[in-house]
Amino acid sequence: MESGFEALVQERFNRAEEAFQDAVYLLEKGSYSGATNRLYYAAYYAAKALLVIKQVESSKHSGIISLFQKEFVKTGYFDKKIARTLSRAFEKRQKSDYADYVVITKKEAFELKDDINKFIMQCKEVFNRLSM
Repeated sequence: MESGFEALVQERFNRAEEAFQDAVYLLEKGSYSGATNRLYYAAYYAAKALLVIKQVESSKHSGIISLFQKEFVKTGYFDKKIARTLSRAFEKRQKSDYADYVVITKKEAFELKDDINKFIMQCKEVFNRLSM
């Protein structure tokens, strides 16, 4: 992989880690809706990092999710159960950011944190495996 691609992948994984740490902070403060937002973005940036390998991009969140499914899940590189986390996080983020009267519970937020952590770790594992 060219060094420019590697720098882009690293930048996106760094953004994923930063968003994840922001979410942890918000969880500690009891801001479950805000944490859900940051958790989704952590997964989103990790997915975008992995998509660099395939040299595909989308300007839409739904496009990133679709490309991720096509390039890594349907091809067997990524565990289907863990991959569903990206779509679930997107849906939760959409509802908590835009819908009225939506409450994200502490339990939901902490479960999402654990799932997003697994998602990011698998993105890194797949990247390391495919970039060798």
